[in-house]
Amino acid sequence: MSAQPRLLFVAGDDGFFFSHIMPIARAARDAGFAVAVACPVAAHGGAIRAEGIRVLPLTMKRGRVSPLADARTLAALVRISRAERPDILHAVAMKPVLYGAAAARLTGVPAFAAALMGLGYVFTSRDVKARLLRPLLRRALRWALSGRRSTCIVQNPDDAAFLAGLGIDRRGIVVIRGCGVDTARFAPSPEPEGPVRATMVSRQLWDKGVGEFVEAARAARARCADLRFTLIGAPDEGNPAVVPLVRLEGWRAEGLVDWQGHRDDIPAVWKESHIAVLPSYREGLPKALLEAAASARPIVAADVPGSREIACDGESALLVPPRDAAALAAAILRLAGDPALRARLGAGGRALVEREFSEDRISAETLALWRRQLDEAGDGRRAG
Repeated sequence: MSAQPRLLFVAGDDGFFFSHIMPIARAARDAGFAVAVACPVAAHGGAIRAEGIRVLPLTMKRGRVSPLADARTLAALVRISRAERPDILHAVAMKPVLYGAAAARLTGVPAFAAALMGLGYVFTSRDVKARLLRPLLRRALRWALSGRRSTCIVQNPDDAAFLAGLGIDRRGIVVIRGCGVDTARFAPSPEPEGPVRATMVSRQLWDKGVGEFVEAARAARARCADLRFTLIGAPDEGNPAVVPLVRLEGWRAEGLVDWQGHRDDIPAVWKESHIAVLPSYREGLPKALLEAAASARPIVAADVPGSREIACDGESALLVPPRDAAALAAAILRLAGDPALRARLGAGGRALVEREFSEDRISAETLALWRRQLDEAGDGRRAG
């Protein structure tokens, strides 16, 4: 093992890496790791390089199975791993984890970390394609996470229990709760003046609860016309659960919701909003709700794994049953009519983030895991 540990991330796209993984990549860089990321490169490659992290372009198609394309991606990742000779390969999200596990084994990487940010479309959707793929993905995950020097990172205890139920050794599963939040950048601010605004920040996917959010907007505005509903986020065309652009534009034209597409200025989004909403069917630990809570905005969320780590009923949030637009509308109306409750839940969310979800805390937990993996890899080599 080199004197300067070499860390290779594998990610599904540069935008996600920059928005979610950059804090722990910075922490690794500052701790003396040589850091690189292999991922498809679009708009954020330059920003990642500016942080002192090398970017290694990798073609990867998300959201579909193509044996030829998948084989090419795996071959490219094997070439990258052989050239980089990482001490740790850290793969983020489902498809990079499967590719990364294979590349790590084929090239003899001493330690492999598989970070699952949630269980994704195959395990959350009820459609036929997802049900057909589920048994295949279960077997693939058991294989990917069965390596002697593999550790699986999940963001909540429910996902840990689910993976253990697949037959994955519980001793190789670690819970690190989310990606952390910058508590200086996302800070409390006074509520904006004007009508109450409920905002949902997410990729525009059906399994994020976009349909329920729109139906809740329709029901709530029928009872309180002054309420405003805002959708922030772009359609994720690589995901089978994507909400078609024509539907989003139709809702906006109808005046039902203010769909604004992608925005980079999320701190400003929460300053403009009174209530954060996420009716997702299942999460890892949603960064949007962490940032809303850090901004002292009360939450309305579905009572599902991942979301309830930060959306604690009566402390930082009102929880509602998943896939229930009527209950979602009722909770939003309750908060809209009760400024004191909004203030109490907002303060509770801010305190929860400061106590458990700061970037510094999450980065420290991840660094400790990597160092333990390096130590165990070194012990294994000495024993060999």
